Amino acid sequence: MKNDYTRTLPDTWKPMSRVFTALGDEHRQRMLLLFEKGERLNVGQIAEVSTLSRSTVSHHLKILREAEILCSEKIGKEVWYWINCPYLEEVMGNVVEYVRAIR
Repeated sequence: MKNDYTRTLPDTWKPMSRVFTALGDEHRQRMLLLFEKGERLNVGQIAEVSTLSRSTVSHHLKILREAEILCSEKIGKEVWYWINCPYLEEVMGNVVEYVRAIR
């Protein structure tokens, strides 16, 4: 066992906490699973298939965006969201690398 618990996290691991915290909610996981390859969705589309109110969906989308799991763009009155695949691949890849290294 390593005995240096007080050591700071590596820079590559710092975003992981935000991602895992954001994905720790089942509603946010379900929202992520709504997206198909290359698809952009707006709040209304997500709220339409969700059991949550539009304002609650907006709140969850904000958390996902702040964790950089989703990207967004405002076009007219609508905000469109899509999965930030390169970022998630990087963050999750760091976890996979670590697990493979300690096998």
